[in-house]
Amino acid sequence: MELISRINNSVNSFVWGPIMLALIVGTGIFLTIRCRFPQASKFGYMWQNTVSTLFKKGDKAALASDGTNVSPFAAVSTALASTVGVGNVAGVAGAIAAGGPGAVFWMWVSAFFGMCTKYAEIVLAVHFRQVAEDGTHYGGPMYYIEKGLKCKWLACIFALLGGLACFGIGNATQAAEISVAVNNLTGAGFDSSFITAIILAAIVGIVVIGGIKRISTVTTYLVPFMALFYIIIGVGIIIANASVLPQCFAIIFKSAFSLKAVGGGVFGYAIFLAMQKGIARGVFSNEAGLGSAPIAHAASSTKAPVKQGLWGIFEVFIDTIVICTITGLLVVLSGTYETSGLTGGALTAHAVETLLGSVWGGNFVRFGLLLFALSTILGWCYYGETCWGYLTNNNKTVTMIYRIIFTLVCFIGAWTSSSSVISDTSTLNLMWNLADTLNGLMAIPNLIGLLLLSGIVVKLTKEHFNSKRLKN
Repeated sequence: MELISRINNSVNSFVWGPIMLALIVGTGIFLTIRCRFPQASKFGYMWQNTVSTLFKKGDKAALASDGTNVSPFAAVSTALASTVGVGNVAGVAGAIAAGGPGAVFWMWVSAFFGMCTKYAEIVLAVHFRQVAEDGTHYGGPMYYIEKGLKCKWLACIFALLGGLACFGIGNATQAAEISVAVNNLTGAGFDSSFITAIILAAIVGIVVIGGIKRISTVTTYLVPFMALFYIIIGVGIIIANASVLPQCFAIIFKSAFSLKAVGGGVFGYAIFLAMQKGIARGVFSNEAGLGSAPIAHAASSTKAPVKQGLWGIFEVFIDTIVICTITGLLVVLSGTYETSGLTGGALTAHAVETLLGSVWGGNFVRFGLLLFALSTILGWCYYGETCWGYLTNNNKTVTMIYRIIFTLVCFIGAWTSSSSVISDTSTLNLMWNLADTLNGLMAIPNLIGLLLLSGIVVKLTKEHFNSKRLKN
């Protein structure tokens, strides 16, 4: 067990280390330049053709479904369900605790270029997606790697990594967070993990057994609610402390470029630490470059790859620029990252309690964690289903077995969050760390596909914006 842990730690330090993070951001920079900065130059067009269409009478393209596949908005809701997760609350706070407030700035940088990475992933996923006999759309990196690069073995590696990672990073860890959050919210005098596990497994089972259509239906309602809930309350707290907001931003920018040594380390190491933690948090949160979200977008009923790709820009904007920034500002405004000794969700909860002067603030964070974790489970269930479907030629029996196993893992993850169930936490931590590593490894075959197929992304982008008539 110790040997496996050491090997995993070595691999993990690479996939979430400086080299891979530089490759992920570098891919975003490369694509941004080749596509002529669409996240900036086409931001207004993106907004008009995504979110704005939801509120225009007579223009419901974003909500339109062809009867077999999900609508463009349902597709992005499913993708957002998986990306807006525990990392938006606990991960951001952890990055600040480890790398200082400057991590927030570098998180913004990675998100800016990640917008184009996500855009390219979705354009390729929709362009190379497959159509089943019943008209159902399905796709993802494994399909554009196989069809675009003619590299079946690399596509299989991606699908295998995604199929395994879904049980850990997209299921067990999230279920455990839900169980802990429920315990803290209810304040029960007993460990409610088993009851929570039963209820959670029942909810997840009912939803995922219906496949992408039921998952997207639930996430279409859940994602906007949870995002607005966190944004409105979070912004309200920030506005209430607006007098120190300029100082807060000054601390973030100063820390991002601090040349001081950290812990007796090399002079200027603080910049490296803030950069590494911030970029890692941005990538881990919005998943740009990992290849997960394109799987959901490929199921959209849209006929235009570029139009669906625009939702990817919006997705990263909401996930990182908005929600992660709110968490970061709350933690920095409170100043508790320097004095509390806490990290993760506990630090965010303590920060909000400090700003509000009330225990209620911590419950707001815990409730947010609960919603975010639940949505992540639902989104990742479909990712795993598509990955295993690719490896088994979409065998229906395998799909049903997968859904049952996924639900059982959800139950186990919530139940084993109790110390009374698992006394040796190192075993459980190893399982989660392995899932984290598998999640990061997904980026390697995906980035290869993105870089080698970038010419197709550029071609489709030019054709779309040069066209006089933009079709849905």
